[in-house]
Amino acid sequence: MRRRSLGATLAAAALLTGAATPATAAAPPADAGQLITVRARSAGDATAVLTAWQRTGGEWTKAYGPIPAHVGKNGVGQASESTSHTPAGVWPLTEAFGIEPARTRLPYREVTTSDWWVSDVASPYYNTHFTCAPGSCPFDEAAGENLGEAGPVYAQAVVIDYNRAPVVPGAGSAFFLHVTDGKPTAGCVAIPKPDLEALLRWLDPAKHPVIEIS
Repeated sequence: MRRRSLGATLAAAALLTGAATPATAAAPPADAGQLITVRARSAGDATAVLTAWQRTGGEWTKAYGPIPAHVGKNGVGQASESTSHTPAGVWPLTEAFGIEPARTRLPYREVTTSDWWVSDVASPYYNTHFTCAPGSCPFDEAAGENLGEAGPVYAQAVVIDYNRAPVVPGAGSAFFLHVTDGKPTAGCVAIPKPDLEALLRWLDPAKHPVIEIS
């Protein structure tokens, strides 16, 4: 309850500004104008702190946060299909989805039980979105994630573009910034719903947003 209360307080406020500079483990791309940092205290910690930053000219200022977050139950590190690590590094944020509608400038897909994220390492659709009715999909559905059946955690979510260009089979799939259920994740980053809704309104594809996880 304490985490939800903090999230609601943050989301109710206007975006925060300050003259702090993000200490990044890896430099964001030169064209990135928005940056979300996710910091775990140690590599094996399943909790982290998320902060959003915006760049004006050559300077970064805080835009939102800090927000308590959950990451993979194995912490932050090298992701794969056999671990529950949240992938360390800098990754673009280019699209979003959710069971519910959302106010965002990112390309946004409202998902149903016919929307999947493919985690079948033998499939040519590995680590991509695919639409097919349950029972008719051209991949192992048991190795996929039915986005519409996930419940409140996927009310809204932002896709983390890890292992997408190029896609390496087995290197890990289906990494999202989504709504927390108060527990560690299988590798995603999860925050309270009011905070995620505020970040979705803030994210602007014209500013090439990225997430840096360490």
